[in-house]
Amino acid sequence: MINEKYKYSELTGKIIGAAMEVHKYLGNGFQEVIYQRALSIELNMQGLKYEREKEMPLSYKGYDIGKRRVDFFIEEKIMLEIKAVKQLEDVHLAQAINYLEAYGMEIGLLINFGSTSLEFKRVMKPKNQSPSQNQIKS
Repeated sequence: MINEKYKYSELTGKIIGAAMEVHKYLGNGFQEVIYQRALSIELNMQGLKYEREKEMPLSYKGYDIGKRRVDFFIEEKIMLEIKAVKQLEDVHLAQAINYLEAYGMEIGLLINFGSTSLEFKRVMKPKNQSPSQNQIKS
């Protein structure tokens, strides 16, 4: 899981490993909040610092337009959005990319506990590129 060419690869590997442990133990079929709670326990067991359900302001051209709660911010470096759906769809990836852009983050993970095998996507917003040039890595 560690690929040195990606920023924070060691940390994202630990997060994915924690999610795999949760999925191995619980399987699929629960609501998202159940996986959030279990992953919170597993991240604590792994010694990772995080904030869960962190509320962040959203703005448009300098104007406040509301707030959004991101599932996890881990080690103040990685945004983690989790799902519990049968299959990840393009809309879920677009949502994760939008969160990166809105919160000025470089790296995110999108993890789906809802399928029979854990699904995860690494989402990156390369520096000096427009939002339409964001990249998605599996």
